[in-house]
Amino acid sequence: MATEKPRKSRHEEIAAILEAKGDGVRETRDDADKYTVVGAAGRETFANWLTPIEEHFVCHRNDIPNADEDTWTVSLTGDAEGTLSMEAIRDEFPTVAVAHTMECAGNGRGQHRPQTGSVQWGFEAAATAFWTGTPVSSVLRERGITSADGEWLTAIGGDPSDGEDVFARSIPLSKALDDCILAYGMNGRPLPREHGFPVRLIVPGWYGVNNVKWVEELRVMDSMVTEGTLDRPGEHSFWQQEAYRIHPRGVEPEVHETVETVDTWAQLEGGVESPYTFDTTVMSVIGSPDGESTVTPRSDGTVEVRGVAWAGDDSVAGVEVSTDGGESWRDAELFGPDYAGAWRLFRYEWAAESGTHELLSRASDDRGRRQPATISGPESWHDALEHDEFPWNEGGYAANAYRPNGVDVTVADAEDPVVE
Repeated sequence: MATEKPRKSRHEEIAAILEAKGDGVRETRDDADKYTVVGAAGRETFANWLTPIEEHFVCHRNDIPNADEDTWTVSLTGDAEGTLSMEAIRDEFPTVAVAHTMECAGNGRGQHRPQTGSVQWGFEAAATAFWTGTPVSSVLRERGITSADGEWLTAIGGDPSDGEDVFARSIPLSKALDDCILAYGMNGRPLPREHGFPVRLIVPGWYGVNNVKWVEELRVMDSMVTEGTLDRPGEHSFWQQEAYRIHPRGVEPEVHETVETVDTWAQLEGGVESPYTFDTTVMSVIGSPDGESTVTPRSDGTVEVRGVAWAGDDSVAGVEVSTDGGESWRDAELFGPDYAGAWRLFRYEWAAESGTHELLSRASDDRGRRQPATISGPESWHDALEHDEFPWNEGGYAANAYRPNGVDVTVADAEDPVVE
């Protein structure tokens, strides 16, 4: 079974990533001392639509493999057969670019009380990039896989584990054929090592754990990965059937070969016992003002509040902004690029008065679901959503409460002198 024992090499990886990315990211606390984790250094990342590689968060458990692009291959197994070199992936199939808001399923874990899990993310583990690569549909259709028929695609990473577990994640084949790609580029540049070089599965709108890095095998199966379903040694199902499941304290999730709904929120509402973290729940973050310095209104007395909102496979229907700690709410304007699976920009023209104000944002999706206000306590699992709370869960997954992400902003008095 996968363990949380410390991994000394993560510190070397983090140091190298921080040096490469500069001031765009900062290390995130990991109580298990196991994961390589860096997140956006400041709110300004969430005031813009495209996230530079230098500000894109990083999260993985095993060591980055010493990959050689010239010799790396991706095996096709199960109902598909064959082996693909990186040259074949690049040159023998169409090349596309997809926009994808990637969010770690543990984003917001550090906002759970009592504390849970090891990596104490705030809201900094989310980013939007353009990923370039080959459609999974093109690869599979060339092997005769043209219909989903309730099957699953399991992606297996080539990162070396220090235990007996294999990093394997399953997604519905229908999703893979719809919009997933094997990516080898990021924001117009070669895929960085920490983001999965030489090839990574990109699953638009779904939590980062499904976007398997360093892909070495794609297996078409009639079920999700369960123990013993892969033709390789080691434990196969931990990262699908145990980790990244949403459940109360002390619960051992039941193993499912398949589920009827992969919508994470629908699972939380009763669709699946101990939901899987597939598509992201509706979420928003204010990027500007960032609360770090006093804000001076423009000549007309207004301050622009700007941020981002996303909703996984669903669309963002709207965003509301409060400048008084939630006492009142006003509709913000959605603007800028509008791609499926990627966040939207929002802005609100605030007639700001001097003083300190608590700014909040809450987004709604096109199914009428809105961010809850807070994260519940451990005892409120079953009725949390009904009380405007996200359910506290043992892994700290999928949290999207808006109050923990608020920002205190001080507005200067119009008569205060401006210091140059």
